[in-house]
Parts: sequence; C-alpha cells; structure tokens
Amino acid sequence: MTEAELEELLSEPTPEVVAALARIDGDIIILGVAGKMGPSLARLALRASAGRRRIIGVARFGDAAVRAQLEDAGVTTIAADLLDPNALAKLPDAPNVIYMAGRKFGTANDQPATWATNAFLPGLVAERFRRSRIVAFSTGNVYPLVSIHGDGPNESDPVGPVGEYAQAALARERVFEFFSRRNGTPMAILRLNYAIEPRYGVLRDLADLICARRPIDLSMGYANVIWQRDANAVALRALEHCSSPPLVLNVTGRPAQSIRHVATLLGARLSADPVFLGVERGTALLSDAARCEKLFGVAPVDLDAMVAHVAAWVSQGGRSLQRPTHFEKRDGAF
Repeated sequence: MTEAELEELLSEPTPEVVAALARIDGDIIILGVAGKMGPSLARLALRASAGRRRIIGVARFGDAAVRAQLEDAGVTTIAADLLDPNALAKLPDAPNVIYMAGRKFGTANDQPATWATNAFLPGLVAERFRRSRIVAFSTGNVYPLVSIHGDGPNESDPVGPVGEYAQAALARERVFEFFSRRNGTPMAILRLNYAIEPRYGVLRDLADLICARRPIDLSMGYANVIWQRDANAVALRALEHCSSPPLVLNVTGRPAQSIRHVATLLGARLSADPVFLGVERGTALLSDAARCEKLFGVAPVDLDAMVAHVAAWVSQGGRSLQRPTHFEKRDGAF
C-alpha cells in the first residue's frame, strides 16, 4: 500500500458521516489541522461533503508539505498561531468548528506552554466562535487509573487526572464548558484514547518494539484503541449532537485490549516473537465508550483489521510519524 492509498483508506467516509454532514449547513473549520489526525479528518470531511461546503484547516504549518498536501486535496488552509488574538480574530466565521489544538509531549519540560495551549487557548476560541457549534477533542487521560477487571470510567464517573498534561486537559474541558454555559454555545467534548493507524498509535509502538526485539513493558497491561477514521467519523457526526452544556463522550473501542494479546497477534504477522518485560498491574488507563456506541454504533474497524493494517504497513517498511504514544506511562509525565 502506498502512502496515497493509506490516506484514501483513512479518509473514506461511511454512509453515516455522509448523511450527518448532509443535515448540517455551512463550512467546517478545523483548528489545529496539522497534527496526527487532522489531515485525514479534513479529507474525510471534504469527501463526505461532496463539494457542498468549504473545509478550512488552520495551523502554524511548521511542515510545509502537510499544507501543500491538504491544498492539493481541496482543503482551504490558513497559517496562523492560534495563541495570537489578532490572528484568531482574522479567521473566517464558520458555523462548524472542530478543535484539535493541544499539547501533550514535552509537557514535563515546559509546563507553562502546555497550560497556555490546553487551558488558555480554549477560552479564546470559545469567545471567537461563540455563535458556532464546537466539537473539541480531549483525552481519556482525564480519568484516573482504574481496575483492569471493569469496563473503565464512563462520562458520569469522577475524573482524576494524573500529571500536568492530564490536569491541563481537564482544564481545557472546564474552560469550554464555562463558555458553553455562559454564551449558550453548543459543544461536544470527545475524550479520545487511543487512535490507531499504521504510522502511529499503540499498535505501531508495539510493532516497532517487536521488530527491534526490544522488551514491551506490561505494567500498563490494557488499553482501549479505535481506528483513526472511526474516531474522526465520530467527531464529524458529533456536530449535530452539540449542546449547552456540552455533550461529553468517551471515544474509543470496546472492550479494552490486552497489550500482551495484541503484541502476540502482531508478532505472528511480523514473524517475530514479542519480548515482554514485567507483569500486568491491576490498574490501567481505561474508558467505557458505551454512550458513544449507543449514539453512533460500534466502530466498524475491529482489532483484527487494525492489526492486519499495521502489520502489513510495517512489513513493507512503511514510514512512522515518529510520535510514540507512551501509552505505558503510569505517572502522567510526558
């Protein structure tokens, strides 16, 4: 599979996404479009809209190639620093906003930048787009580690962020909720973990360790995963379910997957036996996505298909985004 073919696969709209966007009027602006998931989400929105609207992608675009590829696909791009109030004010109005801006890795070395991006910026965006509907990506890291013998926390359970990244992510949610309530802005907050595609994600992390004959730490013995296209599809479909106060959804696959089991499946396809380190602890970072499944159905791409896609890509030497998830971290330091 070529990179172009992979992009086609990751942006293939489901009938449900096409139908949802047909019921929504107006342009879609994606803030923070240049990250891991943003380019495929923009293409997905473009293909599902079939020319009925503009898809506008905003980012600093440190990698000019990402911007060029989006423009070639038909996405309107704007280079802007979202933390600059003047740049934010100049962005075009749009009735539909997907908020993907965030900072995770590097938090341990620059906490102020993480808090500015994750907690201050949402207030600026919420005020700027107060008359829009906003779907904001968050993270399952807002939950504490919980027993591996349950389904994980649902959206009504208490949060308990571990570490400054997770604390700042919860601040992002609280700030969005404040402005949603104050301004009546309809919003949805998506607590995601972990999106999977062949170039990054928990499965790619495991595949790289297996191929390098490096040990896989089992202390975080379970994780929830979802195919990236399916997570992006939820984000677009959530536009017509925004509310004030915000709808909150755990976005991931069910049930949580055993890291040992997933690594064994990958190893069989990669013709390499995984090497394990330690044993599974009694707790892990988990999320119960039953509410999301009730609203949107079970994610179409299952674990076996994810394993097959990732293993095939790695076997052919497909490139990595070089962005490890560090899913094994238990102290919240990223």
